Amino acid sequence: MIYLQLLWSFVQIGLFSFGGGYSSIPLIQEQIVETNHWLTMNEFADIVTISQMTPGPVAINAATFVGVRVAGPLGSIVATIGCILPSCIIVSILGVVYLKLQRLSMVQGVLQTIRPAVVGLIASAALSLLLLSLIHTGAFLGLKSVDWLAAAIFLICFILLRALRWNPVLMILIAGAAGFFCYGLPQLL
Repeated sequence: MIYLQLLWSFVQIGLFSFGGGYSSIPLIQEQIVETNHWLTMNEFADIVTISQMTPGPVAINAATFVGVRVAGPLGSIVATIGCILPSCIIVSILGVVYLKLQRLSMVQGVLQTIRPAVVGLIASAALSLLLLSLIHTGAFLGLKSVDWLAAAIFLICFILLRALRWNPVLMILIAGAAGFFCYGLPQLL
């Protein structure tokens, strides 16, 4: 039964993840945290973080991680297949149709109106993850609830990525090291 639930949940995610990547995060959150209660919000944030750090699309990586967490190795295979199956079918069909109709203004108009919705989905996911990373769990929103160290790490990484065009992989390594020294090492001592 759990395999069918995993398959169906990730088929829905794969079917409605327009724009792919980060725009799928709210859909994954809704299925994994809110509907099926397979993970807590903090566990989900960890899965998204790991999914972003590993090679490959976020949704597929998340499917694999959630599948293995919920139902073991077979669960990861089922969830991953569920995530990619709709895309394989839809892209194959749309590829043929698009090649025949790409010059029509109606097709260009539809694509142009979908873009802002995808940006909204990405912004929603980014804001949710940002708040989860910077606000202490269960704390009332206010200056006292902000994790100022996490905020500083975020701001420094943001500036180095956007203004100075540092390599994102290098930023992940630096942020991971900063997190270890600031959060992990004091707990070990």
